[in-house]
Amino acid sequence: MADYSEFKEGWRVVLASLVGIGLGLSPVPFYTIGMFAPELAKAFHWQFAQIMFGLTVTTFTVLLSAPAAGFLADRLGVRKVVLGSIVLFGFTFAAFAATDGSLPLFYATWAVLAAGGSGTLPLTWTRAVNNWFETRKGLALGLSLLGTGLFGSLIKPICAWLIAHAGWRAAYLVIGMMPIAIALPIAWFFFHDTGASAGRGPRAALPPLPASGLTFLAALSEWRLWVLAVAFIPISFAVGGPIPNMENILRLRGFDKPAIASLVAFIGLSVVTGRLLGGWLIDRLWAPGVAFVLLSLPAIACWLLLQSSLGYGQALLCIYLIGFAAGVEYDLMAFLVARYFGMRSYASIYGALYGCFALGAGIGPMLFGADFDRSGSYERSLVASAIMLVASAALLLTLGRYKRFAAEAKAVPAQPASTISSSVPSGAHSVPARRPP
Repeated sequence: MADYSEFKEGWRVVLASLVGIGLGLSPVPFYTIGMFAPELAKAFHWQFAQIMFGLTVTTFTVLLSAPAAGFLADRLGVRKVVLGSIVLFGFTFAAFAATDGSLPLFYATWAVLAAGGSGTLPLTWTRAVNNWFETRKGLALGLSLLGTGLFGSLIKPICAWLIAHAGWRAAYLVIGMMPIAIALPIAWFFFHDTGASAGRGPRAALPPLPASGLTFLAALSEWRLWVLAVAFIPISFAVGGPIPNMENILRLRGFDKPAIASLVAFIGLSVVTGRLLGGWLIDRLWAPGVAFVLLSLPAIACWLLLQSSLGYGQALLCIYLIGFAAGVEYDLMAFLVARYFGMRSYASIYGALYGCFALGAGIGPMLFGADFDRSGSYERSLVASAIMLVASAALLLTLGRYKRFAAEAKAVPAQPASTISSSVPSGAHSVPARRPP
């Protein structure tokens, strides 16, 4: 019988993470910029490419700010970083309401948004989720990361309604206040790492366990970190590139606007499905093997999208495979970092890998668009994506068995301490073999 007892206390941190991630830097700017772009273009006579460049500014800022946020979370505590970053992100997003037509100021606001909001990325929230859960770690991560799909789908109609009824400046203000009004109080009451004095339940009542695993510097010398970095850049490129361009890809395949609208609506559903099913699978099966299968399948979608004749059912399958893979990515990265590097410097390591992920996802849509501008099709981008997906997913198979750190030796309490310590990899932190109930 499946054991879900960890959720008795851990549901609080999962709920806080779901809402915090959903109203954070990862989904909100990405899903709303398409709503604001026509209004900004009309107000200031900007080109769409100039407006969309704000996402590029965010991507390259995150390359630096995500590792910094992870470092602060590991040193100061994840709760402090999360709460402060929610406030910074909300006020900075609201500051777009004061846009006056200056592109440099517009881009500077994007940079501040990314720097201040990096603490709302999954790298912080998932640190606490990983600490609260062991047996159902994958499912808990999947539920926490549902926020990107759920709020990403909801924020578009909310933004459109606000713009239509109150104008784009008011929309920026209201959406900027949503993280502060909704995510902040939920995080304040529910988001506590294990051992936090303000927390509740048996785990919170205990003093925090010394975190086991590799230090950040030790992880940099571990080949598995570089395997993950090399693999996730092309994976995020190949999965993230087609999604913003999907409407145009379908248009080139002869679909009309109503059909396109009905098809792209399934992207959010497929992302949510990927989060849940992916998390369920990696709890039960070897995660790199699951990743190889689930991240290779979108290569089939890329091949189908290259065909001159594409039916509605085939198009739906393509969207579902790509969206499903997009849902699996975040869970997988968080899970693999915890299993192969431990929790000692989890946020710092995740932050570095998230920068690689953001690089691929940030340049993917731009290069897909450039391919279309040059050739009038997406053929080269789709072929390259199919190859990269299979090759990068196969690279993950080299990771081998999960690492076993000292704190995980609880299953063998009679084993001498010297034996336990000897099994800890170089750079890991040796701790007593105990775990809260």
